[in-house]
Amino acid sequence: MRRREFMGLIGGAAATWPLGARAQQPARRVYKVGYLASASREQTLRNVRAFEAGLRSLGYRVGENVVIEYRFADGDMGRLAALATEVAGLGVDVIVSGTNATTVAAMKATRTTPIVMANSAEPVSAGFVASLARPGGNVTGFSSEPGDEINGKRLEFLKDTLPNLSRAGILWNPDFAPNQDRLTSLREAAKTLGLTLVPAEARGPDILEQAFATMESERAQVLVVLSDGVLFNHRGLIGAMAVRNRLPAISAVREYAEAGFLLSYGTDLPDQFRRSATLVDKIFKGTKPGDLPVERPTKYELVINLRTAKALGINMPPALLTRADVVIE
Repeated sequence: MRRREFMGLIGGAAATWPLGARAQQPARRVYKVGYLASASREQTLRNVRAFEAGLRSLGYRVGENVVIEYRFADGDMGRLAALATEVAGLGVDVIVSGTNATTVAAMKATRTTPIVMANSAEPVSAGFVASLARPGGNVTGFSSEPGDEINGKRLEFLKDTLPNLSRAGILWNPDFAPNQDRLTSLREAAKTLGLTLVPAEARGPDILEQAFATMESERAQVLVVLSDGVLFNHRGLIGAMAVRNRLPAISAVREYAEAGFLLSYGTDLPDQFRRSATLVDKIFKGTKPGDLPVERPTKYELVINLRTAKALGINMPPALLTRADVVIE
């Protein structure tokens, strides 16, 4: 019998199988992901797309074999606890968190559902994991910084831009615990570079005017913003105030440069959200989050905003422009 005829017979026979027999075939598993963000969807759209692209590269199809329950706090940190509780109550297989604040909210909402931190600052000292190598518990993911040296590197970039730099303003949120260690590393780097630091606290947008007034009175020449969820959500306002006060500014991720900062240098966040899909996949397949080591960043990017440079009357050094991964014109 020819193969085509044989296959035709098999197909015809299958069509005559009882409905009950066909119904007994196992249904394909549909996984459910909770995605918790402190900012709005629009503000984090690049990360959302990167995470979904990571899932697609592993064979998942959003809306078919994986469903993502998105919850965005839209900058209102007070909403995170309720959003996390809502997501945990949906019976998701894993929760993806984007900042320390969202990880804290997720951990308070559940001690059993796996949590993947796409971006976390000092996850050990923050109490998220026991160690980077063996997290334990229900949390794993990515650390957002390679170590203290990256804070000094941001000062170096400002010094390269303004060789006569002597005083650097530091805008920071004292409620964000990792900032204490960041300040310590910045002070050590400042000594090496011969710089004086001018720290100014800002817990929210209502304190920004006072913070900038402090830096002006202390004759700060540049601005370093220690990024956290609160200041990230108000980066556009901070960028505008920095330009208005003639302060070349730098912070951690590309979104700051896009918001008007002169520079940004730090982790390629979309890359980490993309790689987070790999950890989610492993959890889907049965690996416990506590057995998955927390990973450090592997990609960093320097972004230069030439529009801001022009507004501030700064000619960016050619060597720095050559090093830039992204130049905004």
